[in-house]
Amino acid sequence: MSQSTDLINLDTLAQELATIQQTGSKRIALLGSRHVPITHQNLIEMMTYALVLSGNRVITSGATGTNSAAIKGAMRADPNLLTVILPQSLERQPNESRQQLELVMHLVENPSNDNLSLAEASYICNKEIISRCQQLICFAFHDSRTLLQTCKDAEEQRKVVTLFYFD
Repeated sequence: MSQSTDLINLDTLAQELATIQQTGSKRIALLGSRHVPITHQNLIEMMTYALVLSGNRVITSGATGTNSAAIKGAMRADPNLLTVILPQSLERQPNESRQQLELVMHLVENPSNDNLSLAEASYICNKEIISRCQQLICFAFHDSRTLLQTCKDAEEQRKVVTLFYFD
């Protein structure tokens, strides 16, 4: 039993080392809570701006808070390196998000999820985002069930996960 655990840890370590040493651009998913203080949103925007300026592609969703800050930062740096995947159709997004989302070049809608609850649609959307990335950066609270499950799913797919807690 410990032998398989050692192999998993060795695999994880090798993957993280390869990611750190990678000098080319990466596909980085950036997800997080909607309920984020403005100061944190500014930091997320600056971080995303720097990631895109470094040539990385950013994949996020279309919610307010963390995702909106990521969109803002990526759009300032290079809109072509941003992909936004919505959990539902654009029409189902809040008005304050729609104006920003209409400017995104690479926008993926999921109208087939319009009949689902936002939590269910978000979980499905996050799975799609994770399938497209090499690394996940997530901003969550300890009770953010959907986001924490997304992090766990990403780790199971051997993605490099960086999780920041707000609380």
